[in-house]
Amino acid sequence: MIETRGNTEDRANRPDDDHPRESCGLFAIHGHPEAAKATYFGLYALQHRGQESAGIAVARDNAIVDHRGMGLVPDVFDVQHMEQLAGDRAIGHVRYSTTGSSVLANAQPFVVRHRNKAYALAHNGNLVNAHTLKRELEESGSIFQSTMDTEVFLHYFVKSLGLGFEGALVKTVQKVLGAFSFAMLTSKGEVIGIKDPHGFRPLCLGQLNGHYVLASETCALDLVQAELVRELDPGEIVIIGDNGIRSIQTPPGNRRAFCIFEFIYFARPDSTIFGKNVYLARKAHGRRLAQESPVEADLVMPFPDSGNYAAVGYSETSGIPFEMGMIRNHYVGRTFIQPTQSMRDFGVRVKLNPVKELLKGKDIIIVEDSIIRGTTAKTRVKALRELGVGRVHMRVAGPPHRFPCHYGIDFSTRGELIAFNKSEKELADALGLDSLAYLSLEGLLEATGVENPENHFCKACFDGCYCVEFDEFLSKNCLERM
Repeated sequence: MIETRGNTEDRANRPDDDHPRESCGLFAIHGHPEAAKATYFGLYALQHRGQESAGIAVARDNAIVDHRGMGLVPDVFDVQHMEQLAGDRAIGHVRYSTTGSSVLANAQPFVVRHRNKAYALAHNGNLVNAHTLKRELEESGSIFQSTMDTEVFLHYFVKSLGLGFEGALVKTVQKVLGAFSFAMLTSKGEVIGIKDPHGFRPLCLGQLNGHYVLASETCALDLVQAELVRELDPGEIVIIGDNGIRSIQTPPGNRRAFCIFEFIYFARPDSTIFGKNVYLARKAHGRRLAQESPVEADLVMPFPDSGNYAAVGYSETSGIPFEMGMIRNHYVGRTFIQPTQSMRDFGVRVKLNPVKELLKGKDIIIVEDSIIRGTTAKTRVKALRELGVGRVHMRVAGPPHRFPCHYGIDFSTRGELIAFNKSEKELADALGLDSLAYLSLEGLLEATGVENPENHFCKACFDGCYCVEFDEFLSKNCLERM
């Protein structure tokens, strides 16, 4: 386990620390006359997957040109940057740090040059054996420029090029362990998509006017008007070149382990996973939750935006009216003016504000998708109590998080998880609720609508069943200290 979440100051400035954050979003395109511009818009659609940094690399004239920066996509790129990124094949990346701090040196795509060739790599996920591979590589003379596990993949790849390009890819995929989807670009102009043998992280293939596109989610394909071809299989490598596309299938893992949290929280609701629309899946979670844990109340409401769609499903099944009892400020950024101590709980209140006239004196059901650390939920429930709300019930559209994730989500120890050693009654008391209930794991899986869901998803954060071994004693910053 080798995750980092950026520095303490970054986390302190976040207005909502009660939801998990996933690592990154990928986009790539081959043969398009405005590849960088298409990639820009693809990353814009994937901005929810990472807001710390963004980057685009293009191949032209047997070289790779790139631009990376800290911040959101429109802050990192301007017209001049896009003009400098001329070329007809490109890859792009938006990042939320999981291994390596949130600094420019760790922004992606990461570019290396080796024997008159260049390679750019963008990564979504977390390599659990990166520390071991880095130690081996440094002992053999490798010099690292970043603290990312992504760089470990590239070092091992170039050291394996004696096997040929495809042979090096296959050997490296088999060497690294953990959760990974990669987009790679070569200075020759090849675009490569890679998915780990268990298929933890999403990556799909599309077409735009005959040009192949790779993206973390189908919502990015929609924005650039590309058509979905299919999702990559676990362990698959696709190589897109001037002569078309070819696929290499490396040995898959002993089971599929797609992250179930894509359906619950990470993916945009207009994306499609396993042929299922995420919006409709989240409504189905809410409907199943209402069947499993009914309670009387005057209204159903979410803490927007995470619980919106499950709350709609809960309302439809229960017959209790749906209301937007909290209004979200959509223009929250990282303010450089820090609130004083007297402005207690500013970070929570700046994001959501209750509709007082609607809620006062009402018994309410709050539908959430998850409770991770519980700090934000507790503060919001307290504010509702002070407002004069009656009974406050919370229903969560997923099972309790009792185990840490070691595959690219930003909770890495059981101590960070409020549910790891508490019953639902103890959790309700801790959060100031009249009642609390979670969706069962069986109900969650069935509500996705995916056939044989037990054979498709990683559920380790709920049941503790990890399919890739890791060193639980490694800290999240271990690569930075090596």
